[in-house]
Amino acid sequence: MYRDTYYDRPDGSLEKAGEELRVRTVHGADETRSLTYKGAAVDEDSGSKPEHETRVEDAEVAHAILRGLGHVELIAFEKRCRNYCFEERGRAMLATLVRVPEIDGTFLEVETLVDEDEVTAALGDVRAVLAELGIAPEDLTRETYTGAVAAQRRR
Repeated sequence: MYRDTYYDRPDGSLEKAGEELRVRTVHGADETRSLTYKGAAVDEDSGSKPEHETRVEDAEVAHAILRGLGHVELIAFEKRCRNYCFEERGRAMLATLVRVPEIDGTFLEVETLVDEDEVTAALGDVRAVLAELGIAPEDLTRETYTGAVAAQRRR
């Protein structure tokens, strides 16, 4: 189970710019905690964002640092994920099946890490993998978990 907490500046400027700042705790056999910054989308069709992540020793300290720097909690929620690592088209890829208790459906994410100059080619490879799995372009969404959870909570 993942516990994700997203932060923003009080003026909402990160969200307005399409950026994200997250503290994640993965509960499991080997509990991990990480701090992640996602930049604005580099691909309009997929919404793919550059991601910078580092492990943190103590999630509560990471939360305290972000609050101390003036960030405010935007939203927090749980995700249930199952990760599968594989290699395809010469790339290490990660497929994640995701369920978020607050929203309907099971989601599939396929990711690969690349340098900025490889984004277009890598996205083509990810799209090819999705097509091989029978997932058509019209099945894809740019909706974020944060947006879907927030919409559900407003109902």
